[in-house]
Amino acid sequence: MKNIVLAKSAGFCFGVNRAVEIVYNLISKGKNVCTLGPIIHNMQMVNELKEKGVRTLDSVNEAKPGDTVVIRSHGVPKSVIDEIESMGVDYVDATCPFVSKIHRLVKKAGDNGSTVIIAGDSGHPEVEGIMGHCTGKCYTFKNQQELDKLLAETTENYANVTEIVAQTTFDLKEWEKSIEKLKNNYTNSKIFDTICNATAIRQKEAADISKSVDMMFVIGDKHSSNSFKLYNICLSNCKKTFFIETADELPLKEISKADTIGVTAGASTPSRIIKEVLDKMSEVNTSSVNENELSFEEMLEESLKSMNTNERVVGTVMSIASNGDVSVDVGRKQAGYIPYDELTYDTSLSAEDVVKVGDEVELLIMKTNDQEGTIMLSKKRVDAQKNWEELEALGETDEIFKGKVIEAVNGGVIVMLKGNRIFIPASQISLTREEDLTKFVGQEVEYKLIEVSRKGRRKRAIGSVKSVLRERRAAEKAELLANLAVGNKYKGIVKSLTSYGAFVDIGGVYGMIHISELSWSRIKTPSEVVNVGDEVEVYVKDINPETKKISLGYKKEEDNPWYILKNEYPVDSVVKCKIVGLTTFGAFANIIPGIDGLIHISQIADRRIDKPQDVLSVGDEVEAKITAIDFDKKRVSLSIRALLADKDSTADETEAE
Repeated sequence: MKNIVLAKSAGFCFGVNRAVEIVYNLISKGKNVCTLGPIIHNMQMVNELKEKGVRTLDSVNEAKPGDTVVIRSHGVPKSVIDEIESMGVDYVDATCPFVSKIHRLVKKAGDNGSTVIIAGDSGHPEVEGIMGHCTGKCYTFKNQQELDKLLAETTENYANVTEIVAQTTFDLKEWEKSIEKLKNNYTNSKIFDTICNATAIRQKEAADISKSVDMMFVIGDKHSSNSFKLYNICLSNCKKTFFIETADELPLKEISKADTIGVTAGASTPSRIIKEVLDKMSEVNTSSVNENELSFEEMLEESLKSMNTNERVVGTVMSIASNGDVSVDVGRKQAGYIPYDELTYDTSLSAEDVVKVGDEVELLIMKTNDQEGTIMLSKKRVDAQKNWEELEALGETDEIFKGKVIEAVNGGVIVMLKGNRIFIPASQISLTREEDLTKFVGQEVEYKLIEVSRKGRRKRAIGSVKSVLRERRAAEKAELLANLAVGNKYKGIVKSLTSYGAFVDIGGVYGMIHISELSWSRIKTPSEVVNVGDEVEVYVKDINPETKKISLGYKKEEDNPWYILKNEYPVDSVVKCKIVGLTTFGAFANIIPGIDGLIHISQIADRRIDKPQDVLSVGDEVEAKITAIDFDKKRVSLSIRALLADKDSTADETEAE
């Protein structure tokens, strides 16, 4: 045996790893954990968890008081979730985010009256879960024969809108063939390629390796759909392909005769089992060293000597320099080092925050300098590559992330997530247009992933702060509308002015203050009272149930001049007032802002006059007595003559004394 090629994608995918981590985390918290069905399709892992006290339930009814039920990574039908919640059982949903996305797609399709076609095995737990989220008609097929039968039996549905999804582990070649047939038959269809990206990579890598080796091994549970598909793919390229669950099943005599061996593993295969298989292969190689040119250790040394740029290696941290550079031993004569710039994307961290002396870290070879005897390595790029699959899954969720803005770049800012740079465009950093992006550097922001995509080697992750702010604004708006009632008081911001009023934002909801509601006195334009940007206190005057338009009030009752008049100027009060108008029957005088009173022609003087102009002019300031107030008709009667009579009476009394 001269060479063993292990697929880089072998072992746990993101969804499986997430589910297992959820279980282990619950165990560490002392929870009584049980899983609804096997947590993943690997009995080795299920038995390992069983030894730690994790029970596998066939139905929710088997849960005991105090149990925490974990929903398996394959997901379950909606009815099962409803049953768990109705029973009040504590549960954690470990459904793979990629599967959850399919649940949302098929539910929405059914709600819209569309027919759903699922490419997958109807007996597989994942497909059973997907079907359980369909709210309308749905059909499944697992191969070309079943698809042909489906197309023959459902001709009456061809005119309907049809939405097509795939089991996350569906065979890529089968999917491509199926799409062609489906497009020809269902012209009014929407096709969603929901095969997990990790599945696609795993299948392609298995195909490539199996074409170039003498013998191929697929490690996985015999009941695992994705592992069985890998086996079929490899078998089509390499006749000596073996499907094994553990190292005990290795055909040792066959292995010793092979020059090159390929190894891959299903998405549910623990790394421990993969290591055991590789270790046993190396033991076979060592025992037959006389029959081979190189021992396993020698082959390892040779592979290290031929390390090329962009290859991954594992190194041990030896020392950390004051400038942040890290010295690493990668098992070669050349000295390995990680420049600080290649250690982490988060420049706020020191080298000591990232690694410690003695740590084993996975690294990417950036440059080999044989003359100087050095190898330049990168940790941050490996971290980014390893976490990209998880990032893609997170991009399918509606999760809100927190991150510190580390840099302002052309057109936006950068935050870090899972070792990857997330670009937030300037248009997505806030609800308003921002010119100076540097002010956000160092700030912690909350954002959502709105795009995570990959084209070849190019990766693209885009975030949005605006979407989070909009959702919060929408939630506040919904709450405000739900509690909106006439008389409610709010603080708002004046957003715009028109000739007839002012529009005010009272928390995501706009209302209008009519010009007549801005002031108790007559004004010509709203700007005499308020300006754009002013914070104002308003109250709801009216809500139109049909148009949902909200009328706001601004002027306060205590500022109502009639309120002031009633409290401060009772009948018989003497007031100083200003003549503001003259008519044939009298004069109008302004008592206080907003209220004019009438001095009848008979009350202007203590003698008969022909017209008010004989005594008064507009602008004159006079004293008058309030003789009557009609609050209903908003009328005030004034008299100058009454004051003159009072003076004469006072004078007569003085003479009499």
